Amino acid sequence: MKNLIEIISRLSNLIGHTEETAKDQFNLLNLTITQMHYMETINMLDNPNITELALQLKLSKPTVKVAVDKLIERDYVYKIQSDEDRRSAHLHLTEKGKLINQMHDYAHKRIAESFSRKLNNEEMETLVRLLTKVLSEK
Repeated sequence: MKNLIEIISRLSNLIGHTEETAKDQFNLLNLTITQMHYMETINMLDNPNITELALQLKLSKPTVKVAVDKLIERDYVYKIQSDEDRRSAHLHLTEKGKLINQMHDYAHKRIAESFSRKLNNEEMETLVRLLTKVLSEK
């Protein structure tokens, strides 16, 4: 178990370092990794409302609303009122937000490329299968 904990710690450091390096390369030092994660999740959920975003992030609605309001203030996200339910609004990335999301995707791609340089196809398939299993909701 101790070995696994050390591996997870090193992997976490690799991911954090790669994302910080990408932020530096794209001159986005004024953004936090958490804010980038919010934008990534908004994009992944295809324009969710606050409730859907909070559920996905496993955070409270008030916490998510405060963070989203900051992203709106900084022109990374905007809201559009729902046609079906006028009390609800859907979140969208601005062009600036989309650009940042692409940068975040670039950091993830660099991490995946690092894995693929060191593993053969069979090992990559096994890694993907095992990580998918670990991350499944079941």
